[in-house]
Amino acid sequence: MALDQSFVGRTYPPTPAYEVGREKIREFAEAVGDPHPAYVDAEAARALGHADVIAPPTFVFSITYRAAGEVVQDPQLGLDYSRVVHGDQKFSYVRPVRAGDRLTVTSTIEGIKSLAGNDILDVRGDVHDEAGELVVTTLMKLVARAAEEA
Repeated sequence: MALDQSFVGRTYPPTPAYEVGREKIREFAEAVGDPHPAYVDAEAARALGHADVIAPPTFVFSITYRAAGEVVQDPQLGLDYSRVVHGDQKFSYVRPVRAGDRLTVTSTIEGIKSLAGNDILDVRGDVHDEAGELVVTTLMKLVARAAEEA
C-alpha cells in the first residue's frame, strides 16, 4: 500500500532535549573507530578552537533516528516498519556538536514516492541547541520494501 502523499511537509513536534555527554561522545568515537583527539581530549579540542570535546559527524544519527521514530510510528502514515531498511543519510552542519549541548530534533517529511513497489520516505531532522540555534540538518531516506507476491 502506497504511503499517503498528503504527509509531505508534515512536521512533528520537537523532541525533549538530549544532553550530549563527553562519555557518550567518547563511546561513539570508539565504536566507529575514529581516533580523532578532539573527540576525547578537551585540550585537543580547545587547540582546534572548540570550547570542549566535539562529536564525530555521524553522532547525531542516534538522536535523529530516535526522533524519526515518531514519524515511522505514526499510524496515519501507514508505514510497515517491519519492511523498512535505511537507504541513505546526509548531514549538513552549521557547527559541530559539543559536549554539554542540549539538543532537540524536529522531524519533517520531505518526500514520499513509490519506486518498483517500494515506498521511499525522506525525513529531514533539524537539530537545534538550547538557544534555538540550528546545529545540523539531517536527511534520512527510509525504504519500505515491497511485499512479496504470494
